[in-house]
Amino acid sequence: MKRNLISTVGRFAGCAALLLVLVGAAHAQGDKAQGSKTEDKTNERGNPKLGFILAKEHCARCHAIEKFGASPLAIAPPFRDLHLRYPVEDLAESLGEGIRTGHPTMPEFRFDPDQIENFIAYLKTLEQ
Repeated sequence: MKRNLISTVGRFAGCAALLLVLVGAAHAQGDKAQGSKTEDKTNERGNPKLGFILAKEHCARCHAIEKFGASPLAIAPPFRDLHLRYPVEDLAESLGEGIRTGHPTMPEFRFDPDQIENFIAYLKTLEQ
């Protein structure tokens, strides 16, 4: 009887230890999954270098697109100042739908989602 009790307690302790190991492993795996989601979000923010290329191709004719210098077109705000007016992330919808402004010199254009992320990532570098 004493042996059966010791054997039962031993099995229970072994099962409890195994359960703790499994719970700990599952928790660690969950932390890794959370970390990878965070990394994915970071990666989703776009490539500022590609955003700069877009700005150069589509915007530099009128806007100052770098940290210094005046805009070639006086009514076109320098990109480095946009974040002072509103969060640049707010441009995402307009960039996807096509920016329309009150002045006739700005062409209407649309960016695809990757271009929007890249463009906004570039604008964010000008805030620093």
